[in-house]
Formats: sequence, C-alpha cells, structure tokens
Amino acid sequence: MNATPPAPDPTDLLRRAAGGDQGAFRALHAATQPKLFGVALRILARRDAASDAVQEAYVKIWRRAADFDPAKGSAVAWMATITRNVALDAVRKTQPISLEDMPDGFEPAAEAVDPLAGRERSERLSALMKCLEELEPRKREMVLLAYWHGASRDALAAKYSAPAATIKTWLRRSLLGLRECMET
Repeated sequence: MNATPPAPDPTDLLRRAAGGDQGAFRALHAATQPKLFGVALRILARRDAASDAVQEAYVKIWRRAADFDPAKGSAVAWMATITRNVALDAVRKTQPISLEDMPDGFEPAAEAVDPLAGRERSERLSALMKCLEELEPRKREMVLLAYWHGASRDALAAKYSAPAATIKTWLRRSLLGLRECMET
C-alpha cells in the first residue's frame, strides 16, 4: 500500500528558509505558489502582472523569513499578506491613462468564446456607452478615470481642482444616474 507523504508544513519550511535553507524555500514555493498567485490575480486581474507580483513577493518572503512569528498567525496568511501588499503597490503604481491618450475606436478585448455571451456583453456595453454619453462630459471623464482606469479620489480632486468629498459626491450621483439609465 503506497501512502502519500504528508504535505510539508509551511511554518517549518519558512523557519528553515529563514536559516538560509534554499531547498526548504523551493518546497515552500511549490506548496504555496498557487494560493499566492490567486491572491495577486484577484487584485491585479492580469496573469502577467500577478506573476510579477508573486515573484516580487517571494523575494520579500525570502529576505524577511526571519520576521515571521507563528504566534501571530499562519505562515500562509503571513505570505498572503505580503503578496497582497505587493499587488496593491502594483495597482497604486499604475498610472491611469487619460482619455486623450486612448486610441481612436478603443474597444476592450473580448474574453469569452461563447458568441451569445459576447452578444449580451456587447449589448450591455452599448447601453452603458449610451448612458455614459448622457452624462455631462466632465463627469463622464471622471467616472471613466475612476472606475475604468483606477484613479483615486485624491488624484481626481487634484485634476479637477475640487475637494475629494465633492469628487465622491459627483461620482456617486453619476453612478446613480448610470444605474437609472441602464434600468430603463
């Protein structure tokens, strides 16, 4: 009867990696890479960016392995927190593209192969574009910068010379208008 060996203990592997054991670190990487990749992918939404973030996270994990305290939580949770922070830093570093820099006729890439799902998405996108056109141009640009390109309220406040609280109100009202438009 062949018994499968028990899964390696991440806490032990991390402790050994802190002592410079590269084999333990390779085993730790093999045991945790899918989980950490999932954390990064949920935040970054692009496989290449998530892969880069995970690689950077593992470098930090290797360098800071001695900082891990098992009394404060699990090794995987500690590593996931590092990965999450690296991914969020990557999001913050991403510079939003202004609408003027967008190529003419820009269309988002299709993700689905299902033609009916593509048609439904296309119809929803067409409806959304129509509703966006009904917004005042300044507010339309603000909504796109915030929700498509990830611009922060502070960045929008600086761009539009308005307090962040005002930007928040304008965005909320614009989204409510879009929701009403989409429901009709």
